[in-house]
Amino acid sequence: MTAPALSRTLVAEGAPRGGLAALCITQTTGGGILYYALPAAVHPISMDTGWDPALVTGAFSAALFVSAAAGILVGRVLDRTGPRNLIVAGSLTGVFALILVGLAPNLPVFYAAWLVAGTAQAAVLYQPAFTVISRWYGPARIRPLTILTLTAGFASTIFAPLIAALSNSIGWRAAFLVLAGLLGVITIPLHARYLNRSWTSAPHRDLIATDRTVLRAVRRSPAFIGLQALMVLLCFGLYAVTLNLIPVLMEKGADYTTAALGFGLVGAGEVGGSLLFAAIPATARISVVTGTATGAILVLALLPGPAPMLIAAGMLAGAVRGCHTLLQATVVADRWGTTSLGTLQGSFAAPITAAAALAPAAGSAIANWLGSYTSLAYAMAAITGTAALIAATRLSRGPKVR
Repeated sequence: MTAPALSRTLVAEGAPRGGLAALCITQTTGGGILYYALPAAVHPISMDTGWDPALVTGAFSAALFVSAAAGILVGRVLDRTGPRNLIVAGSLTGVFALILVGLAPNLPVFYAAWLVAGTAQAAVLYQPAFTVISRWYGPARIRPLTILTLTAGFASTIFAPLIAALSNSIGWRAAFLVLAGLLGVITIPLHARYLNRSWTSAPHRDLIATDRTVLRAVRRSPAFIGLQALMVLLCFGLYAVTLNLIPVLMEKGADYTTAALGFGLVGAGEVGGSLLFAAIPATARISVVTGTATGAILVLALLPGPAPMLIAAGMLAGAVRGCHTLLQATVVADRWGTTSLGTLQGSFAAPITAAAALAPAAGSAIANWLGSYTSLAYAMAAITGTAALIAATRLSRGPKVR
């Protein structure tokens, strides 16, 4: 199958000195506060307010769904205006949302605050950062993207304990006000200082109509839709199992402490996967990642134990998650170039973000419906196996930008 190509070359804008380091700092801070803060604070919020923990967690999923939808518009604006004003505005929106979270008098206002935070996530977190780095570095983007994801991978390690400590010492409401201040003080100056006001290689005005036509053709092409479907299936299967790894391991005889350790080591697997990603040949990455995901999940389903082997399989699934993040960051530019990359990346990532938001709760519901978490693992292996089949039979002939 074929699809139109927007560009046959990946043109490097040129990264400002210190720009990658600045993005690493802001992505770690933004991810730790806008993404991990609520999951880390569910218990103190529920204990203080009496709100059901499931309802509190639901605000997190709602924010991710908003982020998925808003990401489409963010990508278009990013292409047209450059990153500085957009991402600074995202940081400001995040500060406002977190203040509203801390002051929320009831659950509806709490949810509204997190819907606003979802808009900030779309403008501040991985997707716009991936586009900026791809525009900065062109064909040399794999190494800086790897550095970014490795650094930002420590967001939960840094901020989850901080949020717990703040909640215990000053209460969760004051904790979110402190987090709002940290987000503003750290990210706004760095975004304003290091991000481009506009792109140097923006398309000429008389090419805009042509670009829109080509973009529409790319988004409707079988190659784009097939690749998007593959990534959604892979994301859903991986996240449904790994985010429910504790009950998976406990069902197979592990105690809670061991199961929690296994869950924690999924993050270590992600770091390892990010390091290994560049070593996989570019032409084989999709097949290797989808095939390895299926194998790791099947091991979790098939083996009754012992716990160390199951934990190792969980770490392998975590490594695939690390590769999945980098694959999502690079695959669009690999196949269609960096012209209008923000628009394409926003459209491409929207259903993947939605799948990640749905996966944890859906995984638990599927396990209950099928009768066990082992059955969930079999079902998710079938889903990621479908992604591997798509990779093997339908995407191998897709256009690639050299």
